Amino acid sequence: MIDKLVFLGSGSAFTMKNRQSNAMLVDSDNKQTLLIDAGTDIRHSLFKVGYSYSDISAIYISHAHADHAGGLEYLGFCTFFDPRCSTPKMFISGGLKSRLWNNTLSGGMQSLQGDIAEMSTYFDITSVPKNGKFIWNETSFQLIQTVHIVNGFSFEHSYGLLFTIKGITIFYTSDTQFAPNQLKDFYGLADIIFHDCETTPFKSGVHAHYEELLTLPEKTRNKMWLYHYGDNEKPDARAAGFRGFVDIGQSYNFNDIKSFKGE
Repeated sequence: MIDKLVFLGSGSAFTMKNRQSNAMLVDSDNKQTLLIDAGTDIRHSLFKVGYSYSDISAIYISHAHADHAGGLEYLGFCTFFDPRCSTPKMFISGGLKSRLWNNTLSGGMQSLQGDIAEMSTYFDITSVPKNGKFIWNETSFQLIQTVHIVNGFSFEHSYGLLFTIKGITIFYTSDTQFAPNQLKDFYGLADIIFHDCETTPFKSGVHAHYEELLTLPEKTRNKMWLYHYGDNEKPDARAAGFRGFVDIGQSYNFNDIKSFKGE
């Protein structure tokens, strides 16, 4: 049974201090793990908390930006060429799968000695329907489509997760613009929210900014941990009613609700 959620990193794409905000669910009894995103610095993040590529059982990818998917080449090659490793499972929105391979990964991973590889060469892929679910270690994960970028002609979505483990319902937003009307039902369903949070003096428009999150109702802020922030000095989130900012390497224990509440 899944017993821990570990943040391998807690920072934005460009952080120098806190590593990119990739997380991992751990089933300690069965020695299995599910990576939630695999950014470019994933090899360092795993090593920092005592894990390596060989410990990864499965991977979920929320969207194709490098801080969330740039480490897949490292994981794919290492597990492919290491005979001790099984092929990692990968869960991914069906609409994202071909774009991730064709636009991001194939340039480095398509050519093998004597062979032409496909994404399935490296990963055991489960394509999840739009707004669908997948099951890992007896836990159901609901994909939550969020708006990350609007380029004038189309939407670039990221896919957060809603899941319940040992009676604790988690909403993990992934990257999202500030969209309280779109996300309010999921805020209400969750016991704990891990929310994308920009802290730079300027607003990019493609991430929820701390100043925007301050406008949410107190009841919602009281559930909320903030991650994906910059290297600049952080405001006092606890004083503002949030649970706080996630620290690099911070671990949450599903056997102890107090760890999720920061107590």
